[in-house]
Amino acid sequence: SAQKQFVASAAHELRTPLAVMQTNLEVFYKKPEHAPQEYDRLFTMLQEQTGRLSHLAEILLDMTGLQTVERSDTISLAALTEEVFCDLDPVADKHQIRLIQTEGDCTVTGSYILLYRAVYNLVENAIKYNRPSGSVTVNIHSAESAVLEVTDTGIGISPENQEKIFDPFYRVDKSRSRAMGGAGLGLALVSEIARQHNGQVKVTQSSEKGSTIALILPKSTDY
Repeated sequence: SAQKQFVASAAHELRTPLAVMQTNLEVFYKKPEHAPQEYDRLFTMLQEQTGRLSHLAEILLDMTGLQTVERSDTISLAALTEEVFCDLDPVADKHQIRLIQTEGDCTVTGSYILLYRAVYNLVENAIKYNRPSGSVTVNIHSAESAVLEVTDTGIGISPENQEKIFDPFYRVDKSRSRAMGGAGLGLALVSEIARQHNGQVKVTQSSEKGSTIALILPKSTDY
């Protein structure tokens, strides 16, 4: 049942940009003459929709190949976070968001590529759904497990949505997610990567002042 729902949702996500392109092309070709700005609008629309399709295809491929990736790297979560921050710094600047990494580290065993993608998605999501001049803070600490917490200063996540946001294709704000190019798979991919590493991801706190999402993984000695 879950697989059928996933396939149906994926088909819908693929069909939407295709329908947009088809409709716009049909309208365009029905007109005998076109002004230069009409060509510009058409090409902009095609670029946006093909980019959306490519992004969705990449994520779907990522999700189908998780089980075959080797998970034997020894990984410093602090060093991994530093790399994520470096790569996302232009995105943070664009959204006027400060990226903050507190002191602390923990070592885990797994796939560097996959865990990089998980932390990247969490931080990118915290940037995009933040307030202007807000911040994203990553705090790494160790208890029974390795914990990497991503805290934003956004509007918060309602209690009824705190588990659903990790479901494939689920969006709290559909119009805003689509406007940002989201496919509703970023956090679902994080959840699956965590599961492949015998870990989990969950919302640990949320209010109108912001939210914290924790990626919880076995420490290297426990793995």
